[in-house]
Amino acid sequence: MKDKYILTAESVTEGHPDKLCDTIADSVLDACLKHDPAARVACEVMATAGKIIVAGEITARELPDIPAIVCRTVRETGYGSDYEVEAVTHDQSGDIAGAVDGGNTGTQPKPSEAGSAGRGEARERTQFSPSGGNGDKRTLRRLGAGDQGIVYGYACNETVELLPLPVVLAHRLTLLLTNTRRVEIIQGLGPDGKAQVSVEYQGGAPKRIAAVVVSCQHDADKDMDELRREIIRHVIVPALRDLPPDPNTEVFVNPSGRFVLGGFEADTGLTGRKLMADTYGGLAPHGGGALSGKDGSKVDRSGAYMARYIAKNIVAAGLAERCTVSLAYAIGRAEPVAVDIDAHQTGKYPEAVLEQAVRAVFDLTPAGMISALGLDRPIFARFCNYGHFTHQDAPWEQTNQAAALVEACGREDAV
Repeated sequence: MKDKYILTAESVTEGHPDKLCDTIADSVLDACLKHDPAARVACEVMATAGKIIVAGEITARELPDIPAIVCRTVRETGYGSDYEVEAVTHDQSGDIAGAVDGGNTGTQPKPSEAGSAGRGEARERTQFSPSGGNGDKRTLRRLGAGDQGIVYGYACNETVELLPLPVVLAHRLTLLLTNTRRVEIIQGLGPDGKAQVSVEYQGGAPKRIAAVVVSCQHDADKDMDELRREIIRHVIVPALRDLPPDPNTEVFVNPSGRFVLGGFEADTGLTGRKLMADTYGGLAPHGGGALSGKDGSKVDRSGAYMARYIAKNIVAAGLAERCTVSLAYAIGRAEPVAVDIDAHQTGKYPEAVLEQAVRAVFDLTPAGMISALGLDRPIFARFCNYGHFTHQDAPWEQTNQAAALVEACGREDAV
């Protein structure tokens, strides 16, 4: 690697069209899991001016009121326009359900207990308008993976969050942008916005901020010079407190000019289109599968969370300074078909030892990941904005397996 280089990451606010679609999808998922922890959900959302479409496969004991969820989520994000909402859902494929619930045992799942609420095709149309306990938990069976796929987890000791600094700073910018709007520290801001940070590295460590970009929706009568001053003072300076801009840092606030029209009126939103912002900003591998709208049987989500959990615990334990974990699955099979640990030449033990320790400490089956991380609970909308791996109270962000990994590495190394 070059001695001097620049790494860049971006983030978007919860009012960005794509992220709002993610939030709607995860809110639908949460509503299903609230009444049925074993619900199977693959929810996709597309939205544009005047119309929001929710589609996908949902098998659950109780199908939620999707238009009401859309209404509430859009309004809580800060938009007030009227939308036509269309929900088109059907059950999960019987072939996929058989493979997943059978766990590669050849057994077929029992017929859905959802009744008519979760069966067939449900079509709902409604005009968007204001609208105002957990069900019993079924025992997790030996689940097979809901699809084939490879997922990656990453951690490094560069920040307290054990994430690359550009990723952390980009999310701080957009979170502060939203907070200054909500509490009206900056007047005239809209919900839509995004940010980007370029960090110059030297000798493998962050040296300075090379450039920062903030784009934010605003009222038509907002003075642009005033907006720039307010964004620098209330967003950029506090967000970049760990590595403040220097006189040579390029600072761009709304570089395209006016940004009055935002949200679905300006751009079509689609679930799963902000994968890099969701994960590692493009600074670590991504398997390609989206996260939001999927229940824990989908390894795109549960596997990505588990891989991050493993990587973070390895770094937190001091077993490596940087770590990439990759897990590969085949549809219907419970155990991963491949587990790989890359410590990027910073590991305390050989990577073969780390791999065996990981296999000993973590249950990498879908049922094991769901159980360990509580992925059968309605927690997903809470963590889907500002990066899935920046929320320190998320189950996959805990470092409670660090000591177990150290002990397991010691045993494996002694063999």
